[in-house]
Amino acid sequence: MKAWVVARPGPIATGPLEMVELPIPEPQPGELLIKVEACAVCRTDLHLAEGDLTPHRPRTVPGHEVVGRTVPEGRRVGVPWLRSTCGVCAYCRRGSENLCPNSTYTGWDADGGYAEYVTAPADYVYPLPDEPPAEHLAPLLCAGIIGYRALLRADLPPGGRLGIYGFGGSAHLTAQIAIAQGAEVHVLTRSEAARRLATELGATSVGDARDMPPVPLDASILFAPVGDLVPPALEALDRGGTLAVAGIHLTDIPVLDYQRHLFQERTLRSVTANTRADGHAFLALAAEFSPRVATVPYDLDDAAHALRDLAEDRIEGAAVLRMHGS
Repeated sequence: MKAWVVARPGPIATGPLEMVELPIPEPQPGELLIKVEACAVCRTDLHLAEGDLTPHRPRTVPGHEVVGRTVPEGRRVGVPWLRSTCGVCAYCRRGSENLCPNSTYTGWDADGGYAEYVTAPADYVYPLPDEPPAEHLAPLLCAGIIGYRALLRADLPPGGRLGIYGFGGSAHLTAQIAIAQGAEVHVLTRSEAARRLATELGATSVGDARDMPPVPLDASILFAPVGDLVPPALEALDRGGTLAVAGIHLTDIPVLDYQRHLFQERTLRSVTANTRADGHAFLALAAEFSPRVATVPYDLDDAAHALRDLAEDRIEGAAVLRMHGS
Protein backbone atom coordinates (compact mmCIF):
# COMPACT_ATOMS: atom_id res chain seq x y z
CA MET A 1 0.00 0.00 0.00
CA LYS A 2 1.02 3.64 -0.45
CA ALA A 3 1.89 5.49 2.75
CA TRP A 4 3.77 8.56 3.94
CA VAL A 5 6.31 8.24 6.76
CA VAL A 6 8.16 10.84 8.82
CA ALA A 7 11.63 9.92 7.61
CA ARG A 8 13.69 12.88 8.86
CA PRO A 9 11.89 15.22 11.31
CA GLY A 10 12.70 18.83 10.51
CA PRO A 11 11.31 22.01 8.93
CA ILE A 12 8.60 21.15 6.42
CA ALA A 13 10.57 22.89 3.65
CA THR A 14 13.32 20.26 4.07
CA GLY A 15 11.00 17.41 3.11
CA PRO A 16 10.66 15.38 6.33
CA LEU A 17 7.95 13.13 4.81
CA GLU A 18 8.69 10.33 2.38
CA MET A 19 6.23 8.33 0.25
CA VAL A 20 6.86 4.58 0.56
CA GLU A 21 5.27 1.20 -0.20
CA LEU A 22 4.32 -0.75 2.93
CA PRO A 23 2.55 -4.08 3.40
CA ILE A 24 -1.11 -3.85 4.36
CA PRO A 25 -1.03 -3.98 8.19
CA GLU A 26 -2.21 -7.05 10.06
CA PRO A 27 -4.77 -6.26 12.80
CA GLN A 28 -3.90 -7.57 16.24
CA PRO A 29 -6.50 -9.18 18.53
CA GLY A 30 -9.21 -6.62 19.28
CA GLU A 31 -8.21 -4.46 16.31
CA LEU A 32 -9.94 -3.64 13.02
CA LEU A 33 -8.40 -3.39 9.56
CA ILE A 34 -9.76 -0.26 7.90
CA LYS A 35 -9.53 0.80 4.26
CA VAL A 36 -9.03 4.57 4.39
CA GLU A 37 -11.43 6.84 2.51
CA ALA A 38 -10.11 10.18 3.80
CA CYS A 39 -7.78 11.57 6.45
CA ALA A 40 -7.83 15.18 7.60
CA VAL A 41 -4.55 17.04 8.06
CA CYS A 42 -3.99 18.29 11.61
CA ARG A 43 -1.43 20.76 12.91
CA THR A 44 -0.28 17.98 15.23
CA ASP A 45 0.86 16.10 12.10
CA LEU A 46 2.92 19.16 11.21
CA HIS A 47 4.42 19.29 14.72
CA LEU A 48 5.39 15.62 14.41
CA ALA A 49 6.90 16.09 10.95
CA GLU A 50 8.92 19.11 12.06
CA GLY A 51 10.09 17.54 15.33
CA ASP A 52 8.19 19.86 17.70
CA LEU A 53 6.69 16.59 18.98
CA THR A 54 9.38 14.02 19.64
CA PRO A 55 8.65 10.94 17.51
CA HIS A 56 7.69 7.91 19.61
CA ARG A 57 8.90 5.50 16.94
CA PRO A 58 10.93 5.80 13.74
CA ARG A 59 9.26 6.30 10.35
CA THR A 60 5.74 6.65 11.68
CA VAL A 61 2.81 7.14 9.31
CA PRO A 62 1.06 10.32 10.55
CA GLY A 63 -2.66 11.08 10.49
CA HIS A 64 -5.35 10.67 13.13
CA GLU A 65 -8.59 12.00 11.62
CA VAL A 66 -9.39 8.91 9.57
CA VAL A 67 -12.64 7.89 7.90
CA GLY A 68 -12.74 4.44 6.37
CA ARG A 69 -14.49 1.10 5.94
CA THR A 70 -13.81 -1.98 8.01
CA VAL A 71 -12.43 -4.99 6.12
CA PRO A 72 -14.27 -7.11 5.16
CA GLU A 73 -17.59 -5.91 6.69
CA GLY A 74 -17.63 -2.46 5.07
CA ARG A 75 -18.86 -0.55 8.14
CA ARG A 76 -17.88 3.12 8.10
CA VAL A 77 -15.87 4.12 11.17
CA GLY A 78 -13.73 6.99 12.37
CA VAL A 79 -10.24 6.55 13.78
CA PRO A 80 -9.32 9.38 16.19
CA TRP A 81 -6.18 10.64 17.95
CA LEU A 82 -6.76 8.64 21.16
CA ARG A 83 -5.82 5.05 20.30
CA SER A 84 -5.78 3.29 23.67
CA THR A 85 -5.62 3.74 27.44
CA CYS A 86 -4.80 1.33 30.27
CA GLY A 87 -8.31 1.39 31.77
CA VAL A 88 -7.04 0.70 35.30
CA CYS A 89 -5.10 3.78 36.46
CA ALA A 90 -6.65 6.40 38.74
CA TYR A 91 -7.27 8.73 35.79
CA CYS A 92 -9.07 6.09 33.73
CA ARG A 93 -11.16 5.01 36.72
CA ARG A 94 -12.35 8.55 37.40
CA GLY A 95 -13.32 9.19 33.76
CA SER A 96 -10.21 11.18 32.81
CA GLU A 97 -8.73 8.68 30.36
CA ASN A 98 -7.23 11.57 28.37
CA LEU A 99 -4.71 11.88 31.25
CA CYS A 100 -3.79 8.17 31.31
CA PRO A 101 0.04 7.91 31.58
CA ASN A 102 -0.08 4.80 29.38
CA SER A 103 -2.30 6.25 26.65
CA THR A 104 -1.27 5.82 23.01
CA TYR A 105 -2.09 7.88 19.96
CA THR A 106 -2.83 7.26 16.29
CA GLY A 107 -0.12 8.60 14.02
CA TRP A 108 2.34 8.95 16.90
CA ASP A 109 2.58 5.62 18.73
CA ALA A 110 1.13 3.63 15.83
CA ASP A 111 0.81 4.21 12.10
CA GLY A 112 -1.99 6.53 11.10
CA GLY A 113 -4.11 7.54 8.15
CA TYR A 114 -1.67 9.01 5.61
CA ALA A 115 -1.96 5.59 4.01
CA GLU A 116 -4.39 3.36 2.14
CA TYR A 117 -5.04 1.11 5.15
CA VAL A 118 -4.81 1.51 8.94
CA THR A 119 -5.51 -0.65 11.98
CA ALA A 120 -7.19 0.54 15.16
CA PRO A 121 -8.53 -0.96 18.40
CA ALA A 122 -12.24 -1.62 17.96
CA ASP A 123 -13.06 -0.06 21.35
CA TYR A 124 -11.59 3.31 20.30
CA VAL A 125 -13.17 3.89 16.90
CA TYR A 126 -16.44 5.75 16.33
CA PRO A 127 -19.32 4.48 14.18
CA LEU A 128 -20.05 6.97 11.40
CA PRO A 129 -23.01 7.44 9.05
CA ASP A 130 -22.82 6.43 5.40
CA GLU A 131 -24.28 9.58 3.89
CA PRO A 132 -21.92 12.59 4.30
CA PRO A 133 -18.78 12.55 2.14
CA ALA A 134 -15.77 11.13 3.96
CA GLU A 135 -13.85 14.39 3.51
CA HIS A 136 -16.54 16.25 5.49
CA LEU A 137 -16.52 13.72 8.33
CA ALA A 138 -12.74 13.44 8.74
CA PRO A 139 -12.13 16.85 10.40
CA LEU A 140 -14.73 16.04 13.04
CA LEU A 141 -12.51 13.28 14.46
CA CYS A 142 -9.86 15.55 15.96
CA ALA A 143 -10.47 19.17 14.99
CA GLY A 144 -14.08 18.82 16.08
CA ILE A 145 -13.56 16.65 19.13
CA ILE A 146 -10.60 18.56 20.58
CA GLY A 147 -12.39 21.85 19.92
CA TYR A 148 -15.37 20.53 21.86
CA ARG A 149 -13.06 19.49 24.72
CA ALA A 150 -11.53 22.98 24.69
CA LEU A 151 -15.01 24.53 24.80
CA LEU A 152 -15.81 22.46 27.89
CA ARG A 153 -12.50 23.49 29.51
CA ALA A 154 -13.22 27.17 28.81
CA ASP A 155 -16.28 27.11 31.13
CA LEU A 156 -18.34 29.36 28.88
CA PRO A 157 -21.55 30.36 30.70
CA PRO A 158 -24.88 30.01 28.85
CA GLY A 159 -25.25 32.85 26.36
CA GLY A 160 -21.74 34.04 27.16
CA ARG A 161 -19.12 35.86 25.10
CA LEU A 162 -16.46 33.51 23.66
CA GLY A 163 -13.16 34.61 22.14
CA ILE A 164 -11.43 32.38 19.59
CA TYR A 165 -7.77 33.00 18.73
CA GLY A 166 -6.78 31.41 15.42
CA PHE A 167 -9.41 30.13 13.01
CA GLY A 168 -8.43 26.91 11.29
CA GLY A 169 -9.92 23.43 11.14
CA SER A 170 -10.74 23.10 14.83
CA ALA A 171 -11.76 26.68 15.54
CA HIS A 172 -14.27 26.98 12.69
CA LEU A 173 -16.15 23.91 13.95
CA THR A 174 -16.03 24.97 17.61
CA ALA A 175 -17.34 28.43 16.75
CA GLN A 176 -20.39 26.94 15.04
CA ILE A 177 -21.21 24.67 17.98
CA ALA A 178 -20.87 27.58 20.41
CA ILE A 179 -23.09 29.82 18.25
CA ALA A 180 -25.69 27.06 17.91
CA GLN A 181 -25.76 26.81 21.71
CA GLY A 182 -26.41 30.55 22.06
CA ALA A 183 -22.94 32.02 22.54
CA GLU A 184 -21.68 35.32 21.17
CA VAL A 185 -18.41 34.55 19.37
CA HIS A 186 -15.53 36.96 18.74
CA VAL A 187 -12.77 35.71 16.41
CA LEU A 188 -9.24 37.07 16.46
CA THR A 189 -6.90 35.76 13.77
CA ARG A 190 -4.18 37.14 11.50
CA SER A 191 -5.62 35.58 8.32
CA GLU A 192 -7.95 37.78 6.25
CA ALA A 193 -9.47 34.68 4.62
CA ALA A 194 -10.14 33.17 8.04
CA ARG A 195 -11.78 36.41 9.20
CA ARG A 196 -14.09 36.30 6.16
CA LEU A 197 -14.99 32.69 6.94
CA ALA A 198 -15.68 33.58 10.60
CA THR A 199 -18.05 36.33 9.49
CA GLU A 200 -19.86 33.94 7.13
CA LEU A 201 -20.29 31.44 9.96
CA GLY A 202 -21.92 33.99 12.27
CA ALA A 203 -19.16 35.54 14.41
CA THR A 204 -20.28 38.71 16.18
CA SER A 205 -16.94 40.40 15.55
CA VAL A 206 -13.63 39.60 13.86
CA GLY A 207 -10.22 41.16 14.27
CA ASP A 208 -6.50 40.60 14.12
CA ALA A 209 -5.03 38.10 16.56
CA ARG A 210 -3.47 40.86 18.67
CA ASP A 211 -6.50 43.18 18.71
CA MET A 212 -8.60 43.65 21.81
CA PRO A 213 -12.16 42.38 21.28
CA PRO A 214 -14.95 44.98 21.43
CA VAL A 215 -16.30 43.56 24.72
CA PRO A 216 -14.80 41.75 27.73
CA LEU A 217 -14.91 37.99 27.17
CA ASP A 218 -16.36 35.38 29.50
CA ALA A 219 -14.14 32.67 28.04
CA SER A 220 -11.59 32.18 25.28
CA ILE A 221 -9.89 29.36 23.42
CA LEU A 222 -6.39 29.73 21.99
CA PHE A 223 -6.11 27.50 18.90
CA ALA A 224 -3.04 29.20 17.42
CA PRO A 225 0.14 27.54 18.80
CA VAL A 226 1.57 30.96 19.68
CA GLY A 227 2.53 31.55 23.31
CA ASP A 228 2.84 35.30 22.71
CA LEU A 229 -0.97 35.43 22.42
CA VAL A 230 -1.55 34.16 25.96
CA PRO A 231 -1.03 37.54 27.73
CA PRO A 232 -3.36 39.57 25.46
CA ALA A 233 -5.94 36.77 25.53
CA LEU A 234 -5.90 36.76 29.33
CA GLU A 235 -6.10 40.54 29.45
CA ALA A 236 -9.19 40.44 27.21
CA LEU A 237 -11.09 38.25 29.70
CA ASP A 238 -13.75 39.64 31.97
CA ARG A 239 -13.58 38.97 35.71
CA GLY A 240 -13.75 35.24 36.38
CA GLY A 241 -13.04 34.37 32.73
CA THR A 242 -11.13 31.31 31.53
CA LEU A 243 -8.62 30.87 28.71
CA ALA A 244 -8.22 27.30 27.42
CA VAL A 245 -5.16 26.47 25.31
CA ALA A 246 -6.23 23.85 22.79
CA GLY A 247 -2.99 22.77 21.12
CA ILE A 248 -0.63 19.92 21.99
CA HIS A 249 2.31 22.27 21.25
CA LEU A 250 2.70 25.93 22.21
CA THR A 251 5.64 28.28 21.80
CA ASP A 252 6.98 29.86 25.00
CA ILE A 253 4.62 32.07 26.98
CA PRO A 254 6.06 35.49 27.92
CA VAL A 255 6.21 36.53 31.55
CA LEU A 256 2.74 37.26 32.88
CA ASP A 257 1.84 40.28 35.00
CA TYR A 258 -0.34 39.08 37.85
CA GLN A 259 -2.51 42.21 38.06
CA ARG A 260 -3.06 42.59 34.29
CA HIS A 261 -3.41 38.97 33.29
CA LEU A 262 -4.56 36.78 36.21
CA PHE A 263 -6.07 38.87 38.98
CA GLN A 264 -9.88 39.00 39.35
CA GLU A 265 -9.94 35.19 39.19
CA ARG A 266 -8.99 34.77 35.57
CA THR A 267 -7.99 31.17 34.82
CA LEU A 268 -5.48 29.69 32.36
CA ARG A 269 -6.05 26.03 31.42
CA SER A 270 -4.48 23.50 29.11
CA VAL A 271 -6.35 20.92 27.05
CA THR A 272 -4.89 17.41 26.89
CA ALA A 273 -6.29 15.06 24.24
CA ASN A 274 -9.89 13.96 24.84
CA THR A 275 -11.95 11.14 26.27
CA ARG A 276 -14.10 8.78 24.23
CA ALA A 277 -17.10 10.34 25.97
CA ASP A 278 -16.04 13.73 24.52
CA GLY A 279 -15.95 12.17 21.07
CA HIS A 280 -19.39 10.60 21.30
CA ALA A 281 -20.88 13.81 22.73
CA PHE A 282 -19.39 15.99 20.01
CA LEU A 283 -20.40 13.66 17.17
CA ALA A 284 -23.97 13.71 18.54
CA LEU A 285 -23.91 17.54 18.54
CA ALA A 286 -22.52 17.57 15.00
CA ALA A 287 -25.37 15.30 13.88
CA GLU A 288 -27.87 17.63 15.55
CA PHE A 289 -26.48 20.99 14.38
CA SER A 290 -24.81 19.94 11.08
CA PRO A 291 -21.92 22.43 11.19
CA ARG A 292 -20.50 23.57 7.88
CA VAL A 293 -17.16 21.80 7.37
CA ALA A 294 -14.85 23.97 5.27
CA THR A 295 -12.36 21.66 3.56
CA VAL A 296 -9.53 21.88 1.06
CA PRO A 297 -9.09 18.48 -0.63
CA TYR A 298 -5.72 16.95 -1.57
CA ASP A 299 -4.87 13.60 -3.10
CA LEU A 300 -2.89 11.22 -0.89
CA ASP A 301 0.11 11.80 -3.18
CA ASP A 302 0.03 15.49 -2.19
CA ALA A 303 0.22 15.06 1.62
CA ALA A 304 3.58 16.85 1.87
CA HIS A 305 2.11 19.76 -0.13
CA ALA A 306 -0.87 19.90 2.24
CA LEU A 307 1.42 20.16 5.27
CA ARG A 308 3.41 22.94 3.60
CA ASP A 309 0.20 24.85 2.92
CA LEU A 310 -0.86 24.36 6.55
CA ALA A 311 2.51 25.63 7.80
CA GLU A 312 2.18 28.73 5.63
CA ASP A 313 -1.46 29.42 6.63
CA ARG A 314 -2.78 28.89 3.10
CA ILE A 315 -5.68 26.63 4.14
CA GLU A 316 -9.14 28.01 4.88
CA GLY A 317 -10.79 25.46 7.15
CA ALA A 318 -9.34 21.93 7.14
CA ALA A 319 -7.11 20.16 4.61
CA VAL A 320 -8.23 16.60 3.86
CA LEU A 321 -6.38 13.80 2.05
CA ARG A 322 -8.59 11.75 -0.24
CA MET A 323 -7.70 8.22 -1.27
CA HIS A 324 -7.79 7.20 -4.91
CA GLY A 325 -11.24 5.91 -5.79
CA SER A 326 -12.92 7.42 -2.70
